[in-house]
Amino acid sequence: MSLAGRVVLVTGGARRIGRVISLRLAAEGARVGIHYHHSEDEARRTAAEAGGAELFSANLESVAEIERMFAEVDQRFGRLDGLVNNAGRFTSFDPLDITERDWDFIHSVNLKAVFFCCQQGARLMRKSGGGRIVNLSSLGGLRPWAENAHYCASKAGVIMLTRALCKAFAPDITVNSVAPGAIPMIPFDQIDDRGKALIAATPAGRAGTPDEVADAVLFFLKASEFTTGQLLVVDGGLSQR
Repeated sequence: MSLAGRVVLVTGGARRIGRVISLRLAAEGARVGIHYHHSEDEARRTAAEAGGAELFSANLESVAEIERMFAEVDQRFGRLDGLVNNAGRFTSFDPLDITERDWDFIHSVNLKAVFFCCQQGARLMRKSGGGRIVNLSSLGGLRPWAENAHYCASKAGVIMLTRALCKAFAPDITVNSVAPGAIPMIPFDQIDDRGKALIAATPAGRAGTPDEVADAVLFFLKASEFTTGQLLVVDGGLSQR
């Protein structure tokens, strides 16, 4: 499926991997919507580089704001063909020290928001004949990390949510997931020892890049409706160690 003229919303699309996805979509001819919360300056720069992409501000912790954002998407574009749930949070704690606030900080965006964005996105997609949803999960949703139990649980939830919604939204809407491995967004000399150990353990012999994650996202956005409920791990083979 060509992305030319297709409307695609990217949550957290202003920075890091989300920025690369937004720019790649624009290069493919898509009409891109970039969601942001606090990163307005970066969102405006990314939108300008993406040929004047539309900006949508929302606090994804709030279902009411999610609903408002998708209503704005409908108002401005009149349709939605693709949704990339990229926005996410990451923190590290000893599980014995995690508080309710720590848990909710991660799950409110990493899992709850993903569900309600899928829900609102699917409603818009059905109005125009279907669409494609891609949820960013993580290697942490497949492998246990002792200091990130709350994060791992949220990303494992995204993977199972993807599988459940692919059945619920079939056949006109596909739902797939991309799980990145070690994809550093900072220079190698600034990566902590744990990050360097993950890279060193990667069979590919290097870290991954945001463009390689974007490749996987675009694959699912362009695939037929026969490709749904799938998980594509972009980790250089790290999950096989």
